[in-house]
Amino acid sequence: MTLFVELHLIQNFAPSNLNRDDTGAPKDALFGGQRRARVSSQCFKRAVRLYSRDQQLIPAEYRALRTKKLQALLLERLAGRDQEEAAGKIEVALAAAGLKLKDDGKTEYLLFLGEREIAGFVALIETHWDALIIPAAGEKKGKKESKAAIPAELAKQAKALLDGGKAVDVALFGRMLADLPQVNQDAACQVAHAISTHRVERDFDYFTAVDDVGGPDETGAGMIGQVEFNSATFYRYAALDVSKLLNNLQEDKELTASAIEALIQAMVRAIPTGKQNSFAAHNLPEFIGVSLRKSPLNLANAFERPIQPRHDKSLTEQSVAALADYERKLAPVYGDADDRWAHIDLTGKWQLDNSLARSSVSDLAAWVRDAVETQWEE
Repeated sequence: MTLFVELHLIQNFAPSNLNRDDTGAPKDALFGGQRRARVSSQCFKRAVRLYSRDQQLIPAEYRALRTKKLQALLLERLAGRDQEEAAGKIEVALAAAGLKLKDDGKTEYLLFLGEREIAGFVALIETHWDALIIPAAGEKKGKKESKAAIPAELAKQAKALLDGGKAVDVALFGRMLADLPQVNQDAACQVAHAISTHRVERDFDYFTAVDDVGGPDETGAGMIGQVEFNSATFYRYAALDVSKLLNNLQEDKELTASAIEALIQAMVRAIPTGKQNSFAAHNLPEFIGVSLRKSPLNLANAFERPIQPRHDKSLTEQSVAALADYERKLAPVYGDADDRWAHIDLTGKWQLDNSLARSSVSDLAAWVRDAVETQWEE
């Protein structure tokens, strides 16, 4: 049976600019006919990946890197070899796998590769050093010619390296390699853009900076500018397909269970870094809800009619109450008898009969892991 683990978060950020558009302003969107603050899914997914890495929630061998500098990475790991020769061997090996390097040594686009895939290329190059024939000077070959220049069995090994490497972040968020559709991986975790539960207007911070070495005859500021920001209560949503994650991680149940536990920890605690030196908006969620369903159900329409500010209730409290009301409204129509909830609610406004209160984020993550492992045993 397919199981979806959903996260529903209500999170209020103090004045901040966590995710900027091309003009430097906080991203926003129209929803329910009203302007809402927005933080993109890509922004939160990167924050989740960085938090997981920094807190070592997943062992290094099961992480991934997104980079164009694959050749430089491989050269670092081939430090004992002549670097000029190694660079040529790397180019041939990558071409055999279907990856082309530009004249500056970078790949044509960002690659999302697991640590095991990167380590696999190092091992391949070391093991088959002599078989990787570098074209003579002035005979630079295209990708097809480079692939044809090495033994077929070696080319097959090079292509086989691109299997995702059981990298948790690749398995969760997917990847697309334009020239190699056969190694693409569909994401197991879908992440919605966070939107404010209420209408939001942009604010402007007009600032001046004084020149510390200014003379007595110098007046005025050394610099003048402005920064746009906002403050909002966000609804955040993500849906994880457990079966898809297990498939992406090559049926490794222990790694899948650990990945789910790590994802919940990181989704709750990770905060985007945009303009944090200026705003320090380190505000964690007031409400964390986890639902286990047979099919995903985004509850954003609870806020199609925006929450209105009140003097006696915070936007966060009202947002949690509205979310609970909407779940009670939809559950009889679209829900299933086996649907379950667990939550952490700091507002006291979450009222749902089938929701189990948990004491900490670690406790909540462990509850989800236990539920998933129990299903596997049934």
